[in-house]
Amino acid sequence: MAKLGKRTRAAREAVNGKENLSVEEAVALVKSNATAKFDETVEISLNLGVDPRHADQMVRGVVGLPNGTGKDVRVAVFARGPKADEAKEAGADIVGAEDLMETVQGGTIEFDRCIATPDMMPVVGHLGKVLGPRNLMPNPKVGTVTMDVADAVAAAKGGEVQFKAEKAGVVHAGVGKASFDEGKLVENVRAFVAAVNKAKPTGAKGTYVKKISLTSTMGPGVSIDVSNAASE
Repeated sequence: MAKLGKRTRAAREAVNGKENLSVEEAVALVKSNATAKFDETVEISLNLGVDPRHADQMVRGVVGLPNGTGKDVRVAVFARGPKADEAKEAGADIVGAEDLMETVQGGTIEFDRCIATPDMMPVVGHLGKVLGPRNLMPNPKVGTVTMDVADAVAAAKGGEVQFKAEKAGVVHAGVGKASFDEGKLVENVRAFVAAVNKAKPTGAKGTYVKKISLTSTMGPGVSIDVSNAASE
């Protein structure tokens, strides 16, 4: 086994034995361990008591983080005519129709969020196997299939985060940067947990949120007390 670096050892020792922390304690600990030479992303992970293979247990949603993500989000929009112009004016990074579909089919995906007008969905539908696994497929339930492309682009650029339960019932997302003020990170964490709680599906039985953990890109994870995270 390779030797752990001094920074990694110190970070692990700092969190050793510390479990079920309050959101404030977890944020402070994660920030203190984010010592990489770049601004690390603070990431949250929730283990849910659901089996997303069943339609009535799928968890999906969107949340506008009160303090943004700190990430420069690249937005692609499938649209034609005036709506394509509207998307460009709103700041979309990539706008197209069949040409954009062919680009994506060719393996070039240079965007973090994908928006489409309803009339473009027959075109976008060809990309389900490519965009679906990356959680990039436009969906009316999270506001990415819409005629209001300008608002959708602004929301994506302004810190809106989409989430979707993976096979094991895990939901994860970036909720800010290590450089953020602790208070702002706490607000973002609570907003994200509240959104996941609000998205509880009808088929969920027993304990819905089983575990919550917080980490930075290069740091060790710390667990958050579920009841504390759900409170204001």
